[in-house]
Amino acid sequence: MPDVRVKICGLRDSAGIEAAAKAGAAYVGFVFFPKSPRNISVADAAMLAVQVPLGVAKVALVVNPDNALLDEITAHVPLDMIQLHGSEPPERVTEVRARYGLPVMKALGIATPEDTHQIDIYSQVADQLLVDAKAPVASDIPGGNGHAFDWKLVRRKYWTRPWMLAGGLTPENVAAAVDVTGARQVDVSSGVESAPGIKDAEKIAAFIAAAQA
Repeated sequence: MPDVRVKICGLRDSAGIEAAAKAGAAYVGFVFFPKSPRNISVADAAMLAVQVPLGVAKVALVVNPDNALLDEITAHVPLDMIQLHGSEPPERVTEVRARYGLPVMKALGIATPEDTHQIDIYSQVADQLLVDAKAPVASDIPGGNGHAFDWKLVRRKYWTRPWMLAGGLTPENVAAAVDVTGARQVDVSSGVESAPGIKDAEKIAAFIAAAQA
């Protein structure tokens, strides 16, 4: 089977970009959400994006963005994909794809079997899906909370769009997560940090090695 493709999300400095690329990441993510400890300015993201090697996809994570924010990001940051990580309805996914001409990945929070029906709905409008743990009720941050969900809910499922597994993944559990779900793509943020928003190069390397083992 081909290698599992890994997305390292929430990068904020050159060292993180270098560590992700060196370890073999297929995607790097920039978070444009002020409430997140991984939030980055458009100016800083623009500087980092040009440091990303060819062949590594650059993803902008946004939460219920208006067009003004997306206009600013896409005007300054050379992107390969937009990740909608809020409560955007299918119509908004379609609108963003058409307006910006970029692939859109829609994040979906999963906690119960009933939540998985969203996957079929958004498969009709998004280019990729990010299957994530649903944020805790008290959290005002929709992702990057370090929580996992019951992987058996998405075990060996077939959907019409590529999908990526996220939520509480670490170097220690990612191999098991891939084994249970059959995921060919995984996303990590807090699981490769030494502190919130601070990426750890050794953890990044360990995570990617474990995911692809």
